[in-house]
Amino acid sequence: MDRKQIVKWALGFTAVAVAMMAMPSVAFAQEAANAAEKGTFLTTHGAGWLGGAIGAGLAVMGGAAGIGRIGGSAVESMARQPAAAGQISTAMIITAAMIEGATLFGVVVGLMAVLKAL
Repeated sequence: MDRKQIVKWALGFTAVAVAMMAMPSVAFAQEAANAAEKGTFLTTHGAGWLGGAIGAGLAVMGGAAGIGRIGGSAVESMARQPAAAGQISTAMIITAAMIEGATLFGVVVGLMAVLKAL
């Protein structure tokens, strides 16, 4: 593993650790009648909005990274073997469509979380 991959893994694990440390406080939080008076940082509705927005953003980032990697690998494969360009292109489009569908599902779930918080 090179240094860039190690840094990416470390940042990923750090993000997961921060999210897991914040989860219990949101999961077991009780609705306060006057949350603003008690100095609550994040209400239940705010947590829903924040979680939905972060989830949708991560879904889009993951989908974009996957499609970018597919496109780059396909172009590289076509450059190495031009005779198979048609088959590679077809497989690339099908795989990109599947990733796009999964990304759209993630965005819809994030949107549902935001709308449920209303």
